[in-house]
Amino acid sequence: MALKGVLNADIGKGTINRNIYGHFSEHLGRCIYEGIWVGEDSAIPNTNGIRDDVVKALKQIKIPVLRWPGGCFADEYHWKDGIGPREDRKRMINTHWGGVVENNHFGTHEFMELCRQLECEPYINGNVGSGTVQEMSEWVEYLTFEGVSPMSELRAKNGSEAPWAVTYFGVGNENWGCGGNMRPEYYADLYRRYQTYVRNYGNNKIHRIACGPNVDDYNWMEVVMREAGRYMDSITLHYYTLPKERWEDKGNATGFDESEWFSTLKKALRMDELITRHSAIMDKYDPDRRVGLIVDEWGTWYNVEPGTTPGFLYQQNTVRDALVAGLTFHIFHKHSGRVRMANIAQTVNVLQAVILTEGEKMVLTPTYHVFNMYKVHQDAVLLDLTLESGSYIYEGIEIPAVSATASRDSEGKIHISLCNLNDIEAAEASLDIRGLARETLTVEGEVLTGDAIDAHNTFELPDRVQPQPFTAFKLEGEVLSAVLPPISVTVLELSSPGRV
Repeated sequence: MALKGVLNADIGKGTINRNIYGHFSEHLGRCIYEGIWVGEDSAIPNTNGIRDDVVKALKQIKIPVLRWPGGCFADEYHWKDGIGPREDRKRMINTHWGGVVENNHFGTHEFMELCRQLECEPYINGNVGSGTVQEMSEWVEYLTFEGVSPMSELRAKNGSEAPWAVTYFGVGNENWGCGGNMRPEYYADLYRRYQTYVRNYGNNKIHRIACGPNVDDYNWMEVVMREAGRYMDSITLHYYTLPKERWEDKGNATGFDESEWFSTLKKALRMDELITRHSAIMDKYDPDRRVGLIVDEWGTWYNVEPGTTPGFLYQQNTVRDALVAGLTFHIFHKHSGRVRMANIAQTVNVLQAVILTEGEKMVLTPTYHVFNMYKVHQDAVLLDLTLESGSYIYEGIEIPAVSATASRDSEGKIHISLCNLNDIEAAEASLDIRGLARETLTVEGEVLTGDAIDAHNTFELPDRVQPQPFTAFKLEGEVLSAVLPPISVTVLELSSPGRV
């Protein structure tokens, strides 16, 4: 399959916000406990109770922002239960996820310590579903107020005299569902009320985030934007990719056939339609695009691994997930004028995790490697790129075979990422490079692929799927061509001493 295209390296189309590469950590299964938090007394190497290996891996991919404590858990979380001496903290039942005991050992101070170690921005989700205005207001004060007040004094008593910098604060989560089963009209009024008391203290300016729709609930977006748009800085969207239509049997993470491979990628591509249609509604009420769209829950969702607790949502991660991630990032890049943040669900041991742990062992997933390969796009300028997508046809249904995006970083380097969805056929992509000085132009490449459509890493074989040097390209005059293997994610880097 031969495909042709043009890269206009001198035409920028906006900046790709680094927060598109954000993450999500919920009190769910083994995401927080074991995956991130092991406690200071653990035999697993840690700093202040937080796993060193996980922090090192996440810093490698330059994690920009981390959402916490949920998710559905956020709307049953009462933050004062998670402060003070750990032995005195209130124990509770995690009613959403497995009915296990939550001991609240990982709370506000531990999360802010995690963000300090990761050098990332915290994104805190407040409780609207079962919490009060006062509770939310006091949490913001506890976090960010520097002066004399009961909350700042309580924070100092608990070991943090200075306030933290907190930009992103969500006013509720999934309030159309687990966060209260609300109507959009009701939530819009509640949002207006709650956000009033999410105050800015000193130099700390809160970016207020409203609960947006689930998938294609365009009425929710319409009502909340109409009634509360002027009171928010961003609004969320949630969309999960499932191979099958039924939630009771979503399909398996491994051992699937080509039909589920194809259906998963087809559904991942739907993200483009959802963002396009929700953005059109937002444009009606916010033509200047002041309000950002935050896709703070996205990723694949399969049946849990056999023998694991259903409520823990633990699933394997294959090269199929890597392609879903690559495709999704390309869509976010395309909509960078509106999409300001995204948070994959979830960081460790849950759903489309970038890291899996088992006791002291840790493994990096194919999705992790895509984050690492694509970090070059963070805060880079999106470039004008057109490429014939070709066709991938399965049982008479057609989707694009190849997806591509390009950006220019602060050093002038060009990065082109390409996904070949076809599980059998390679694709030869030829790009006419324009607007780039080509004297001594150098090209380097990296590719992630697998020897099967469900190739994945295990604790026994942790490096089965990992990036490899890519050399199947050539530059002839103004044309760069590359042969993309099946089921692959490829990143090419173009650098030149000339000026763009």
